[in-house]
Amino acid sequence: MCADITACVILIGNELLSGRTQDTNLAHLGKELDGLGVRLREARVVRDDIDEIVETVNECRAKFNYVFTTGGIGPTHDDITTECIARAFGVTVVQSDDAVQLMSAHYKNTELTEARLKMARVPEGATLIENPVSGAPGYCMDNVYVFAGIPRIMTAMFESIRHRLRGGPPMRSRSVAAYLGEGVVALGLSEIQYRYQDVGIGSYPFVRDGRFGTSLVLRSVDAARLDAAYNEVRDMIEGCNGKPIDGA
Repeated sequence: MCADITACVILIGNELLSGRTQDTNLAHLGKELDGLGVRLREARVVRDDIDEIVETVNECRAKFNYVFTTGGIGPTHDDITTECIARAFGVTVVQSDDAVQLMSAHYKNTELTEARLKMARVPEGATLIENPVSGAPGYCMDNVYVFAGIPRIMTAMFESIRHRLRGGPPMRSRSVAAYLGEGVVALGLSEIQYRYQDVGIGSYPFVRDGRFGTSLVLRSVDAARLDAAYNEVRDMIEGCNGKPIDGA
C-alpha cells in the first residue's frame, strides 16, 4: 500500500488569533484536498512574528508533502510572510519582473504604487501562482504554496495550482444521523470501528428542535469497505430503536 500524501495548512495573522477575522480558508482547503487524495493532517494558526513563522514553515515542510500558507502577502507593513518564506529557504527577496507585468496589466487604469509593488516581491527562485481576482500573485517554493488570506483570492489561487498536486485515492464519505444520544450508540459504534479500522468513523452530537441526536460520518478510500461499514452503522441504529436519517 502506498503511503498517504499529506498536507499542512498554516494560517498566518494576528487577526485570526484575536477573533477579528473568522477563517474559512481551512474548511475549503480541507474539502478540496480530500477530493485530490491529499490528506490534510494538521493546521496551525501563527501570529505575525517572523521567528515563529520561519520555524513553523521549516518544521512543516520537512514533515508533510505539501504546505499551504494563507495570509500576510499584501501591501501593508504587517504583511511579512514573503520575508519569512525567504528566510526559511535561506534566500533573498527579489522583485519579480513577471509579477510586475501581471500587476501592471491589472492596474493599467490605476497607479501601480510602491505599496502595491511590494506584492511583486517574492523569494528568489519562487514560481508564481496566478491570481485572476486582484492580479498580485502568490508563489510556490519547493513544496510550500503561499496564498493570500482573502478567501475569494485564496480560492482562485488554489484553483490555479490544483493540477500540480499529486495525491492518492480520493477520500469518500457517507453520513447518517439518528435522534439517539452518543451514549446509546457508543458501544455498538466501537465494535464496528474495531472491525473496520480502515474506515474512519466520527460521532458528532447535535440538538434540533429541542431533541438530542448524533450524526455519524464515515470516511474511507475503499468504497466497498465504506458501504459495508455504513450498512452496519444503520443496522446498529435500528437495533437501538432509532430511525436512521441518511445523509444527515
